[in-house]
Amino acid sequence: MIDSRVFLFGYGNHGKPIARGLSEDGFYVVIVESDEKNSQQAKEDGFEETYLVDVTNDEHLIKLNITPKDQLVCVMDDEHLNVFLTLSLRSLFETCTLLSISDSIHTTQKLKMAGADKVIDLYEVSANRIHSILKRPVTTKLLEGFVGDRREISFKEFVISEDSLLRGVMSDEYRFEQHGVLLVGMIDQELGNNFIFATAGVNHKLDAGDMIVCLGSEENLNAFENFITQTKKRG
Repeated sequence: MIDSRVFLFGYGNHGKPIARGLSEDGFYVVIVESDEKNSQQAKEDGFEETYLVDVTNDEHLIKLNITPKDQLVCVMDDEHLNVFLTLSLRSLFETCTLLSISDSIHTTQKLKMAGADKVIDLYEVSANRIHSILKRPVTTKLLEGFVGDRREISFKEFVISEDSLLRGVMSDEYRFEQHGVLLVGMIDQELGNNFIFATAGVNHKLDAGDMIVCLGSEENLNAFENFITQTKKRG
């Protein structure tokens, strides 16, 4: 029996990669679409529980049998429809967690006013936002899915192990670019749990237990992970 579900409203340019990311991360995803072509594509991609409904009709939304444990994610390609849907869902399902995506400050403000618990600004880059994203699995997959589809890059966190090739390395001196990745920032245990942006200009020695966040293609990030997890040769 499924304890909770993620209802993803939209399977277009934004929704498709996000649905894939959520599914790969172990979430049970229910697709809700108002476009017949997108709905059919979702079924072909393996999302068996896909509903073709008029998302502007409250009665159709109620018939989805959404429960308080379910999470709602609005990723409609149409900005105005996404705001309208967020407003409707908040009114109908007050206790559900509701997330929406935005590509502008103006839209973000609208979505917050419409009642979204969390708005993911797809173009906002800040240390606090990245730290917050890393703490929230659903949000992580939302951003990874979009970035991976539109910009062909993603980000990934790596914990430095006792035997990591990066243990003892100074962050500002190591050439991450040789692996095709870019260091975004880190959490240095000696300095607390605050996320430190790489552009802060502070050179940190990477110790076991520290965490770094890098940007790059999925292929390069995976290769980089394999490289740094190689056991250090002991003299």
